[in-house]
Amino acid sequence: MEEYGKILIIAMPIFLTLIIIEKIYGIYVKNDTAPLIDSVSSISSGITNSVKDVLGLSITFLSYEWLVSKIALQHLESNVLSYFIAFFVIDFYGYWSHRLAHQVNFLWNKHAIHHSSEEFNLACALRQPIASVVNLFTFLLIPAALLGVPASVIAITLPVHLFLQFWYHTKHIKKMGFLEHILVTPSHHRVHHAINPEYLDKNHSQIFIFWDKLFGTFQEELDEVPPVFGITRPANTWNPIKINFQHLSLLVKDAWRAPKWKDKLTIWFKPTGWRPENFEEKYPVNKIENVFNFEKYGTQNSQKLIYWSVVQVLITLLFVSYLFENIAKIGLPNIFIYGFFIFITIYSYTELMDKNRLALLWEGIRLAIVMSIIGYYGDWFGLNRTIPISNYIIFTYLILSFSATLYFVNFDFKTNQNQYTNS
Repeated sequence: MEEYGKILIIAMPIFLTLIIIEKIYGIYVKNDTAPLIDSVSSISSGITNSVKDVLGLSITFLSYEWLVSKIALQHLESNVLSYFIAFFVIDFYGYWSHRLAHQVNFLWNKHAIHHSSEEFNLACALRQPIASVVNLFTFLLIPAALLGVPASVIAITLPVHLFLQFWYHTKHIKKMGFLEHILVTPSHHRVHHAINPEYLDKNHSQIFIFWDKLFGTFQEELDEVPPVFGITRPANTWNPIKINFQHLSLLVKDAWRAPKWKDKLTIWFKPTGWRPENFEEKYPVNKIENVFNFEKYGTQNSQKLIYWSVVQVLITLLFVSYLFENIAKIGLPNIFIYGFFIFITIYSYTELMDKNRLALLWEGIRLAIVMSIIGYYGDWFGLNRTIPISNYIIFTYLILSFSATLYFVNFDFKTNQNQYTNS
């Protein structure tokens, strides 16, 4: 946990800087592909995922270390060759786990968050799941285990492989010549994120594009078919925690309502989107039929709400940075209390972004949590040793946040609703 936290401390400012550069460049060329409120939701999703991973909130039924101990034909040292093999095998593993997440109903739940943005920009790369608490695909690393690649090499290569998938989430880089035949490029990945019928469930590769060409899932980006982004059953919320469980919620409801026991049991393993017969008519859900004729979610927001959301996510990043930097000092079980606070924080301000009046309740809960923590421990997890007035700073922030939420719920939402109604 601590080592991964240190890695994220380095990675977070790099990702944030690149997101800001993309935003500035988009404004400069008059093609801004990164609306602020969408980016706030994406970054918030990345925070929830990273906190979940750092807290170790995942289960692996079959560990790679166990695989190596049982089936390795030899044992490699941690050298250039073992890292090369690890990277190649992880990319194979990534292709198939990614493809299955698109094709199996219950697996789609953990991946839908990544596709939920109706934009395509660097920030949406951070839309990663918290619902992926169980790893089912370690067996795909068997080739590396047979060759005896050390578990430590896999542990280092996995986050590197993940971070290298960040750069190609952009509309500003067009086709890249001969690299299109070797690597996954922005053009390839735009196809993957698109909901156009021509593009659905294509280009699952993560680093090397040849997996799609080898296994028949490759699709080139067509000049005459501009990609439209999102998911065919739109999320219609900025709250990443809600998005993480929307598909699962529908599966549970459909399984409960299904009259046939066969459907109750098999719905989980059917192709993504499958529902029992006549359920689309009996229990309709919002679905995009014409990709060129639908309204994107949350396009009508006051500038005050947008800028306040940006402030909230930046402050949350400061809280998260302190957690990642001080995991050992905070210790167990306090890191889980801290993580719970981060989740409540994100739930609260993204509910406000959705113009949900219950955001005020969540703000109240958040304030009560902080008061309880500081009242019990005397300060914010040892922060007073670094910043003696930290208690006052945190209390001031929480009170301002509660007051701002009160203002938006009781004044700003009503004012803007009247404006849009009159227009």
